[in-house]
This record gives sequence, C-alpha cells and structure tokens, in this order.
Amino acid sequence: MRAESLAMELVEPQVDFDHFYAAQFRRVLALAISLSGSRSAGEELTQDAFTEAYRNWSRIGSYDDPGAWVRRVVANRSISRFRRVGREALAMVRLSSASAPTASELDTVDESFWAAVRTLPARQAQVIALRYLDDLSIEEIANVLGISAGAVKSHLHRARTDLAKTFTSSVQPDTTEESP
Repeated sequence: MRAESLAMELVEPQVDFDHFYAAQFRRVLALAISLSGSRSAGEELTQDAFTEAYRNWSRIGSYDDPGAWVRRVVANRSISRFRRVGREALAMVRLSSASAPTASELDTVDESFWAAVRTLPARQAQVIALRYLDDLSIEEIANVLGISAGAVKSHLHRARTDLAKTFTSSVQPDTTEESP
C-alpha cells in the first residue's frame, strides 16, 4: 500500500504539469515571439521558461496562477535576450565595420505593429503584449510582471501614446501645398 501511495505522489505532479503545459504553451509562445521578434527565439524563451517551471513544479504548481509565473519568466528573459543580442550586434559591427543585420520572423499579419512594440521600452512592450496578445486584465498583468496595477496603467498609457504617434505619423498625408 505504501509503494502505491508513493508511486501516485510521483506520477501526479507530472500529470498536473503536462496539463498545465498543454493549456499554456500557445499563449506563452505567442508572448515570447511578440517580445523577441523571432519565432526561433520565442520558442527558445518558451522552452526555457517551461523547463524552469518543471524543475520547480512542486512550488510553482501550488501557485494560484502558475501561468503568470511562466509569462513573467518569458518577459524577464526577453529583456536579457534583447540586451545580449544588442551586445552581440555591436561586437559584430566593431568586428566587421558593417551595420548589423536586422531580422524579423514574426509570423503574424501585424508584423509592423509588433516591430513598433519592440521599439518601446521593455516594460511598456511587455505590458502591451500581455494586454493585447494574452488578453490579460490590468491586475493580471501586474501579477505577471510583479508590479503595481498603477504602474501597469502608466506603462500601458505611455505605450499606447507612443504607438499612436508612430502609426499616426506614418499614415498622415502631406498637407503642405506647393506655391505657384
């Protein structure tokens, strides 16, 4: 009887994690791709976050929203990845005396929007992605990022303002008339 109980304890967390992974994977991957701008980088960020969750599943599985924890890992690691890629690009420029290539592999219709989002400060980009891609509430975003709801609102407002300026300036016709 004791062996069966022990076997069930060992199997049950795996089943819970498998269910969690299956339910959350697509949402987390979409967030990672949006923040990184690359499908392959997004997949790597997603797998890293889920691997970390699996290693600590005995603790993370007991959270009210373990998905928020995984999304926070993706958000934080996307910043680290962005910094690392930036340093690598600068090193390549110094080595080759040429401009660094830019790559965008985001497989969505809104590629220009997500490219603009990636130009925002990191926290603003994270808030936009969680709000519009993951459809999270202000409180849920605050929980994922570990910041206050007021900070989320502030970042969201600033990001929306900057994005509106970006897209408004790119679609407004030239209103200057030539003199005869």
